[in-house]
Amino acid sequence: LTSTPRLRVAPAAVARRGRRHDDAATAARRGRRHDDAAAMAARERERERERERERERERERERERERERERERERERERERRERRERERERERERERERERVGVRGGSVRSKPGKGNLLCYHVTRLGS
Repeated sequence: LTSTPRLRVAPAAVARRGRRHDDAATAARRGRRHDDAAAMAARERERERERERERERERERERERERERERERERERERERRERRERERERERERERERERVGVRGGSVRSKPGKGNLLCYHVTRLGS
């Protein structure tokens, strides 16, 4: 069984003078407690700063995601535009082919492929 270090008893005169003059051990202990409090406060501040930085990073990430979504939407719109243009060109080509088949320049039906049932008519102008 280890003996706990006993609190040293101050001489009676010191004791009479009141609690101001505690012995060295108590003073040291009080000092240590003060240091602990300071250290704890410092640690708390550090943690606070860390949390602040974390929040900042979170906001940064959020902004990044927002920008990413914006770019995504932009790409989507671009694709839309391209597809529309593509369809437009396709329709144009279709019209072109139609005109080819029908033969805008007049002439008999005979020269126009795909108009087999119209051979009875003499077509001067089919088109537009």
